[in-house]
Parts: sequence; structure tokens; C-alpha cells
Amino acid sequence: MANTIPVRVGISQCLLGDNVRYDGGHKHDSVLIETLGRHVEWVPVCPEVEVGLGTPREPMHLVGDPQAPRLVTLNTGVDHTDVMHRFAQKRVRELEALNLSGFVFKSASPSCGIREVSLFTTQSVETRDSIGLFARAFMEHFPEMPVEDESRLHDPQAVKDFLERVLAYRRSRN
Repeated sequence: MANTIPVRVGISQCLLGDNVRYDGGHKHDSVLIETLGRHVEWVPVCPEVEVGLGTPREPMHLVGDPQAPRLVTLNTGVDHTDVMHRFAQKRVRELEALNLSGFVFKSASPSCGIREVSLFTTQSVETRDSIGLFARAFMEHFPEMPVEDESRLHDPQAVKDFLERVLAYRRSRN
């Protein structure tokens, strides 16, 4: 029976070509979709749209403490941190019920980046040492689940390694 259940991998929805980005566009990643997509069933997630922000929308960035950043719009300074935290806690529980075996996040995103996300300190100095708010909540909820960002999955060996980690994770859960 376990073999009939597809290997499910979450993915930042913009990577599938859906127009969910702040500018109304997408970041369709045909290399990723064609290589890894043959082996998995994608479960799309766009935290910013799912939290109720429109498309297009004002761009956001992370500000403040790298360990507890705030998600704030660039021009108007609207803080979406609390609503994103509440959403993320709910969404990771929903994703848990789908038996994901991995997740591919959009690099550099203030909601989905898993490494080197821009953050502006209280002194307005830009650093690249933060993690997107949704990605942080996801990785805290699923500390053993394989995650990667799309920018690292254009190398065939990286795709192979990620898929092996995804399959091993799935086996460990069955």
C-alpha cells in the first residue's frame, strides 16, 4: 500500500509557474520541474497569497533581529509578521497531514528562503544571514525533513542527492 502513495514534496508555488509573486509574476523553474517533477507529486504553497495578500502586492523584506525578524512592506511599513506566524503554524499542521517527504523553497524570499535571506538590521545595514518566516516555521516543525532551495537544484548531482534524501525520509516514516 505504501508504494501506491505518491512521494509528495512541497514547493514554493511560484516555481511551478503560477503568478503568485509580489509583482504578479512567477519564477517557473522548468529544469527543476522537469527533472525532479518526474519522481514526485508537488504540493504547492505560497505563504504570502495564502495569508491573504493579493497579487500583485507591495514587496516585503525582513527587518530587525536575525533570530526574530519582522516581515515588513518596503514602502508603507506594514508589519505582516504576526499574521504570517499564525498562518505558518496552521499550515505546517495541514502539510503534516499530507505526508510530505521534502520541500523545495524559493531562494532569497522573505517568506520562503532557507538561507542567506536579506535582512535589514535596526541600523539599516543589509545582511544575508536570515531565513524566511514560513521556511523557518516549516523547518522547526519538520527538523528531519529534507529541504532545499531551487537555486541549488540545477546541478544533476544535487537533484539526485535531494531525491535520495527525500526517499530515505519517506522510508523512515513508513
